[in-house]
Amino acid sequence: MTRQKLEQHQVWIYLVAILAGLGIGSVAPNTASAFEAVLWPVLGLLLYATFTQVPLTNLPEAFRDRRFMGAVLAGNFLLIPLLVWALLVLLPDDPAIRLGVLLVLLVPCTDWYITFTHLGGGDSRRAIAATPVNLIVQLCLLPVYLWVFMGNAFLELLAADRIASVFLTLIVLPLLAAWLTERWAERRQDGEKIVGQIGWLPVPLLGVVVFLIAGSQVQAVAGALPVLGQVTGVFVVFLVAAALIGLALSKILRLPVGSSRALVFSLGTRNSFVVLPLALALAPQWQTATVVIVFQSLVELFGMVAYLWLVPRMLPAARTSVAA
Repeated sequence: MTRQKLEQHQVWIYLVAILAGLGIGSVAPNTASAFEAVLWPVLGLLLYATFTQVPLTNLPEAFRDRRFMGAVLAGNFLLIPLLVWALLVLLPDDPAIRLGVLLVLLVPCTDWYITFTHLGGGDSRRAIAATPVNLIVQLCLLPVYLWVFMGNAFLELLAADRIASVFLTLIVLPLLAAWLTERWAERRQDGEKIVGQIGWLPVPLLGVVVFLIAGSQVQAVAGALPVLGQVTGVFVVFLVAAALIGLALSKILRLPVGSSRALVFSLGTRNSFVVLPLALALAPQWQTATVVIVFQSLVELFGMVAYLWLVPRMLPAARTSVAA
């Protein structure tokens, strides 16, 4: 089993994990508190392992191709938020569901985005260079977007003490630890190998995380079932629209084929890992947001299977392009 094979088939791991968690949580509801206790350290480890795969020490390289970086930033942080705003009209008038959709669709992916770009024949080097920029910008802009879309309701959520502590312990500290790990690895002859070995962890750790979430949130899942079909439609429309935005931007900016494919995958993939801790930290009445985020990641993974077939056909290698 290679790491690429593991990442190719990760969706089945998550499906089995979710079904197993729901089954155990249904027949043994008293396990919910134990699952929640284990969830937080596993989630922290997942984010640390994920962040170590983001080249945080190579930020200057991202701006060497200004056209591609400009397309990634404009697409992810201007056009995609406008798309998400338009999609809100398709959602039920449930604040928790809307929050979950906003949290997950407003932030671009920084992990399996690189894998799918590589599998889809995109420019992996540019994809890798763009990930730390996407991560830093999204952490800065997500509160602004949520305030714009939710107004006072978001300000009330932000006032909760638990949100600040979770952001610090499960996002800032793993991010800092990952940066220190990368700096340490740069000084070692076998540093790249060590970071590569850590890269095996995100898929199995995410499988454990979704198992624990499913097992501890059975009631939230049951409560969300009536609207999951409607939410699925929104996520599918998002995937289609994001691909079209990527195609339009790449054509307008006359990006090379590899960069164009990387751009489409950047706009289509979202960062559910990073926003999960924030959703889990909310009061019980908001827990449907967690279910929505996990569900979106599954829809997205199936969507990426479609992207892997469609993107090379929409952006064939024989296309004439201007050199970067």
